[in-house]
Amino acid sequence: MAGGEVGTDDVWARWLLTDRHAGDEAYRAAIEDEVSRYTERVLDAAELRPGMTLLDLGAGDGSLALRALERLGGEAEVVLTDVSAPLLAHAKARLVAAGRGPRCRFHRLAADRLGGIDSASVDAVTSRAVLAYVGPRAAAFAEAFRVLRPGGRLSIAEPVFRDEAELALALAARVAAGGGAQDPLLPLIARWKAAQFPATAEGIAATPITNFGERDLLYLAQAAGFTDLHLAFCIDVGRARPVSWASYIGTSPHPLAPSLAMIMARDFSAGERALLEAALRPAVEAGGLPQTDRIAYLNGRRPTA
Repeated sequence: MAGGEVGTDDVWARWLLTDRHAGDEAYRAAIEDEVSRYTERVLDAAELRPGMTLLDLGAGDGSLALRALERLGGEAEVVLTDVSAPLLAHAKARLVAAGRGPRCRFHRLAADRLGGIDSASVDAVTSRAVLAYVGPRAAAFAEAFRVLRPGGRLSIAEPVFRDEAELALALAARVAAGGGAQDPLLPLIARWKAAQFPATAEGIAATPITNFGERDLLYLAQAAGFTDLHLAFCIDVGRARPVSWASYIGTSPHPLAPSLAMIMARDFSAGERALLEAALRPAVEAGGLPQTDRIAYLNGRRPTA
């Protein structure tokens, strides 16, 4: 399903299939290459083996399921769940086209409510960038534990956005203290970040994507009953790849955030839009803007006893 073919109001499908790359095919390829590294690491920790049944929570476009079946030569079954009907339909079409459809089952279910999945029925549970968006996160871990067979594996990779929210909070405080008088860009950047992440302590605590850190995932897994746990928190600081200005402002950092283009059109005057573009566009299109990614990898096991 190409970006222009996604005729849906479903925020999850629209972001994953279109807004994440703003219709820029080169940018899409670069993102998919990056995401594939997360996928491989999650599947490595899931300890794939022929004949197993794997449950992928929030399966999205089906990438992880497809890669699992490729690695196992089709000698496995994959259960895909997602809250998004358009994404499930997209994933199903993709897997059928790849000849993997008979090895897959599809359920429209939330990660914290897996009522359609039998207890102790799967050998591994995976997720990528799913639990970060779940409010009742403890319930999601409890459900993953329930559906796993004794000895089954949990393997997840989750973005941690708390630092982005703390930055939005700090920028808002600087503007409130008069910092915009010295730097006219500061209020614009503060408004931009506050539109994508909560910029108050209360908002950070109340918003699922910002009210947890990597250790919280570990504690929740422990409380659910998982053992042999391993947590790795990876922070990669680098420089962003060159991208067109249109693609840069057309994307957003997560499905619930507006793009910079939307923020500028809605919240900025013409003069403010011109000021921000003049300041950022040369660096965006040349590449080299600072970029930080924070990903928590967690894996563990349901005890056999």
